[in-house]
Amino acid sequence: MRAMVISGGGSKGAFAGGVAQYLLQDAKHNYDMFIGTSTGSLLISHLALQKIEKIKSIYTSVNQEHIFSSCPYTITKKHGIETIGINHFRVLKNILLGSKTFGESHNLLKLIKQSVTEIEFDLLKERKIEIVVTVANLSLNKVEYKSIKECTYDEFCEWIWISCNYTPFMSLVKKNGCEYADGGLGSMVPIEEAIKRGATIIDAIILQTETNLFNRMPSKNAFSLLTNMFAFMADRIEQQNIRIGKFVANHNNTIINFYYTPTILTTNSLIFEEKKMTAWWKSGYDFAKNKNTETNHIDIE
Repeated sequence: MRAMVISGGGSKGAFAGGVAQYLLQDAKHNYDMFIGTSTGSLLISHLALQKIEKIKSIYTSVNQEHIFSSCPYTITKKHGIETIGINHFRVLKNILLGSKTFGESHNLLKLIKQSVTEIEFDLLKERKIEIVVTVANLSLNKVEYKSIKECTYDEFCEWIWISCNYTPFMSLVKKNGCEYADGGLGSMVPIEEAIKRGATIIDAIILQTETNLFNRMPSKNAFSLLTNMFAFMADRIEQQNIRIGKFVANHNNTIINFYYTPTILTTNSLIFEEKKMTAWWKSGYDFAKNKNTETNHIDIE
């Protein structure tokens, strides 16, 4: 059983899309399972349907307005470096309205429902392919995995949305009596879950470099500090997920093919910029192509 696992990574998901395009269209891999966290969960339904151009069009044109119904930060660019600042008016308005988060991401849920139709959902549900998204249940203090086989259309769209909700910048969702947030808070790279569900070969797309290649810039404001802190925690969670995944794979004779980003794409994945994301998609495709060409050459030798 072959599985594709895509990690969280915000705007860097465009790179994962490029890698997946090569693996599906050129390498002709047939997958029995797709598991995604956060941005990875946005990709997997379209990948399972082989609708590459459709999801590529969405990923390379999305911006903050498509995601946030109330964006809590501003973006400034100085000396080629982008930083985020506090949108005081929006944050204060959210607080006064009783929101538990600085911003709201209801536009993203609308985008998900526009991009994944009920007809496409029904097609996916009829197939034997398993599609799973990762969410964090803050109330029960655990990570949960939601399979398309167990959901209605509206439920599945909501779970995808929840998996992407990078709190406290995006919406905190109350569902089934529990508070849910971004799956990356507990499982950035759900390799272990793929193995538990029977995967014997895994193509894992990791939206981070294999080794740490930079020191973060000093925090400019409270939001900048928060994003740095969350990025630090996400890196630690990701590394732990990979170590555990490798350990479980060794004990289950599972093969894992890792696709890390070869370079640092961005230090702030909350910034969605069309030109960069278009370039990252191509970069992901080219990287996967080169990696597989080199592997095949070595095998021949």
